[in-house]
Amino acid sequence: MHTILGANGIIGEELAKVLKTDYTDKIRLVGRNPEKVNPSDNLFKADLFNIEEVNSALEDAEIAYLTVGLPYTSEVWLRDWIRIMENVIAACRKQRCKLIYFDNTYAYPQDVAVQKENTPMTSTGKKGIGKKRAAEALLTAMHNGEIEALICRAPEFYGPGITKSFTNALIFERLRNGKKPRIFLKDDVLRTLIYTPDASRAMALLANTPDAFGQTWHLPCDDNRLTYQQFIAEISTQLGRDISFDILSPFHLKIASLFNKMIKETKELFPRYTIDNIFDATKYKSRFPDFEVTSYPEGIREIISDYGIQ
Repeated sequence: MHTILGANGIIGEELAKVLKTDYTDKIRLVGRNPEKVNPSDNLFKADLFNIEEVNSALEDAEIAYLTVGLPYTSEVWLRDWIRIMENVIAACRKQRCKLIYFDNTYAYPQDVAVQKENTPMTSTGKKGIGKKRAAEALLTAMHNGEIEALICRAPEFYGPGITKSFTNALIFERLRNGKKPRIFLKDDVLRTLIYTPDASRAMALLANTPDAFGQTWHLPCDDNRLTYQQFIAEISTQLGRDISFDILSPFHLKIASLFNKMIKETKELFPRYTIDNIFDATKYKSRFPDFEVTSYPEGIREIISDYGIQ
């Protein structure tokens, strides 16, 4: 049994699809109100803050995938990520179940250094500290031989369906609604984005590769990184019309943060939008040279089609 903890988000949804297609039809989707992705999926209602419910969710599981998302609030991340991780570690240990932890880069410093698997987790933001505590708890459990696990880490998302990210919200969703795209701070710095179906495919491959465990992996992205200026130029090319956009300056963001909770909660990431953001997945690509990464033009084409943008 492959069990997805937090199966209602885009990563869990795409993961359920690829597991069914390529690996197994024994899939359990766990959440507060899980919904089937595949007809054969087994649904299990559970609260990850309740250790007994997590234990029950992982009965008979060979591999668990922790893909849950939390409300985008600093205090919640600081308090709750470690609580969830401790419960999941304890349940995996009891059920003798392997764990795949889908992580992000919030714990990394907001600087220009290339992000690699050994990049120190020195973020001073509350969300970053919350993610650091969760990752360190799992690394300690792995080092002590408590459970067999791996960490796979991804940068910012972009993708079709219910993908939630700043790129989707500020560019594609605004285009779908007939509005001008918006960009944080600068349009001429390189961004590393991961296409959500690629992230789930890459995670499933790691989970089904025995020698991948006991390690941290950066999930693969298109290395032909684009600036947001180039990203929107590609959208313009595909739509056959010029797309203009607004750049949200520090002043605009400061004012907006007074009224917009989402922008206020994003403040700790703003430094990353003023510099090249290079997320390196050389380790993954060397280990799995045949893994096909979706190019930015291909990903943009799929999202435009999925969103029905004209």
